[in-house]
Amino acid sequence: MENPLQLKCLNHISLVCRSVEKSVDFYQNILGFFPVKRPGSFDFSGAWLFNYGIGIHLLQSDTPDSMPKIGGINPKNNHISFQCESMAPLEKKLKELNIEYVTSGVEEGGIRVDQLFFHDPNGYMIELCNCDILPVTPLPVDSIQSSCSLTNRNVRRQRQQEQQVQLQVQKIKHAVEI
Repeated sequence: MENPLQLKCLNHISLVCRSVEKSVDFYQNILGFFPVKRPGSFDFSGAWLFNYGIGIHLLQSDTPDSMPKIGGINPKNNHISFQCESMAPLEKKLKELNIEYVTSGVEEGGIRVDQLFFHDPNGYMIELCNCDILPVTPLPVDSIQSSCSLTNRNVRRQRQQEQQVQLQVQKIKHAVEI
């Protein structure tokens, strides 16, 4: 697969907060992140947290009272999703802490993905799921919406990516057979 920008992975997300302290408590005690040192040259209040291969940078809002009100939980809104091994302990913890949440699920090809949605103290939606059980299947070039208006080069790149994924799947199947 081509990688002209030489991207490696998602490094962090930044969230503007009503209260950095409440947000640190939430991400640390609910989701298991831990505080890490942030550069001392910053001239604004905030905190850095890390776990699961990703950082969360919390930035204190200059005007916390003017931040949007926390609305209802809508799984179709913007959200951050974390994969988990088991939904039951997470749901139990949210119940114990009286954190409002919504459960949902997705089925595809006989596979069921469980989802749990809730807000952090700032209103950012969090999803917890077992999404890793759902296979990632590249789309055939024909099924990409015409509104994408792919160039011939992009079509070739897509086909190369499909072939690489198919080769990887074959290698994995072969390794399992051995």
